[in-house]
This record gives sequence, structure tokens and C-alpha cells, in this order.
Amino acid sequence: VQLVESGGGLVQAGGSLRLSCSASGDIRSTNTMGWYRQAPGKQRELVATVTGGDSPFVADVVKGRFTISRDGAENTIFLQMNSLKLEDAAVYYCWMYHHYIDFWGQGTQVTVSW
Repeated sequence: VQLVESGGGLVQAGGSLRLSCSASGDIRSTNTMGWYRQAPGKQRELVATVTGGDSPFVADVVKGRFTISRDGAENTIFLQMNSLKLEDAAVYYCWMYHHYIDFWGQGTQVTVSW
């Protein structure tokens, strides 16, 4: 399994970014995929997950601002991030749980400025 993220970058506070993660390999639409993030000096934290046709999970800290979606046919997930805050700045990692193993992407940097 390989996960490749894209879409990070620099954005002003209040702005928006859309992250994408494409998965390849032996995967199915029922695999759980999602996003974690890690800011400097902090632990990696869960942002959002989606599993097949189930309702997605979004962490309270970003609920109402971030939306996770999935294109099952393309094995791609997206994280639409709106109303970004300074504290959203972090490296965002794509994640998949597959065959009892955690798979991670390389991470994409999101920087939020005034």
C-alpha cells in the first residue's frame, strides 16, 4: 500500500486548502482512511476518518471547518479545510488501516499565517 498526499502549502488565517491522498496497492473501499496532523513539539492527532459508506468522523477541534470525503472508485480521500486558524498549522499525514496494519503517507506541510 502506498499513500501519496498533495495540496499542502501556505495560506492566510481564514483561508482554505484542500488536501488529497491517493492510495495504491491491494486496497478496498471498505478500508478506513483518514488524516492525522502533527505540529512541532506536539503529538500526532487524529483529524478525520472515513470508512466505505459510513458517516465520516471529524475531530471536535476542526468540526464545522474541515470536511473529509472519499472517491471510492479512485481510492482517494480529500480534506477540505476552511476557516483555517494559526493552530491548524502542522504536517498532515494520510493514514489507512488495512489488514490490521497502519499505513502512512509522507506528510504534507500546512502553514497558516496572519
